[in-house]
Amino acid sequence: GRTAAKRLLCFDMQDLTDRAGSVISASLFGAVAGSGALPFTREDFEATVRRAGLGVEASLRAFALGFDAAHAAPVQPAAIDLTRPVADVPERAASPRTQALLDTIKRDFPACAQPMLTAGVRRQLEFQDAAYAADYLRHMKALRDLDAQHGGDAQGWALTCAAARYVATAMAYDDVIRVADLKTRGTRFERVRREVGARPEQLVMTTDYMHPRLEEICGTMPTRMGRWLEGSKAFGGFVERRLGKGRLMQSGTLGGFLMLYSLAGMRRFRRRTLRHQIESEGLQQWLDLIARLVPQDYALAVETVNCRRLVKGYSDTHVRGGGKYRQLIAAAAQLVGRPDAAETLRTLRETALANESCAPMERQMAEKLAA
Repeated sequence: GRTAAKRLLCFDMQDLTDRAGSVISASLFGAVAGSGALPFTREDFEATVRRAGLGVEASLRAFALGFDAAHAAPVQPAAIDLTRPVADVPERAASPRTQALLDTIKRDFPACAQPMLTAGVRRQLEFQDAAYAADYLRHMKALRDLDAQHGGDAQGWALTCAAARYVATAMAYDDVIRVADLKTRGTRFERVRREVGARPEQLVMTTDYMHPRLEEICGTMPTRMGRWLEGSKAFGGFVERRLGKGRLMQSGTLGGFLMLYSLAGMRRFRRRTLRHQIESEGLQQWLDLIARLVPQDYALAVETVNCRRLVKGYSDTHVRGGGKYRQLIAAAAQLVGRPDAAETLRTLRETALANESCAPMERQMAEKLAA
């Protein structure tokens, strides 16, 4: 924002909205007016709010707070606090099985990695179950052993700390089952009601845009069936005709909710699905590469772990990030033995994160690898 804007006005509009009991667009509208960027008076803006005729008094309160905040904003805003809260490591867990996982974290891992490992275990429990969380800790023990041999305290356990985050996100991937689970949680409906400022007696209908790709539909099926259907031109054509442009689904209706709820319930079969097999194979290949790199170049191994940051999201977002990630992993294997290997991979990753297109990263990669 500081780089792109001629003038950056930085303040918490959601806080202003909450204080006014309105919606964030009203605070934003006030901030636009208060900035003086447009050739209209405050009265012109307020008249527009009144003409809308919906929640006028609350909107005007939020507008006024946004206007005053923008009007009084300093030329150079204060630095933004980018620190993240550290996950807590509880003394006791809710059940004997999760207590065993917690005991493993405290007994077998360095203190600096324990908060992120605790968050990672919570994520696996939410995503699947206690056995899956135990698998996560088994992967982490193997990496911790490698770290102890080739880095450990001398390197601040950098490999273990980085892996604690990204092995967790790699195992708890965003598939159709997880997306459906998140969309049918009671907390989600409560959050939506709170964000739109609904009163207790009001009904709120939520419409979700769903655009699953052929690979994601096949990924929810048993491995052999999914692979067969993925290669079927007839099935692919059917999916493209029905879902090529996406669909709008009202998750607040009985039919829409039950469809999503049924998809979410498929988590008990997740380990048998094609998507899980693909993700498991990709995870193992990544871990094998890290294990080969650690004895040769510890810093490069840590940067290879951090490359997993690119893989995120759902549908097209996942495809774009996954493509960049695979190119970076291939580059990591080619960089072994170079004194600037870790720094080169870090630069390539930052370029990939900064650009939606692969082209800038690919150009830079060609130059770096040819040097």
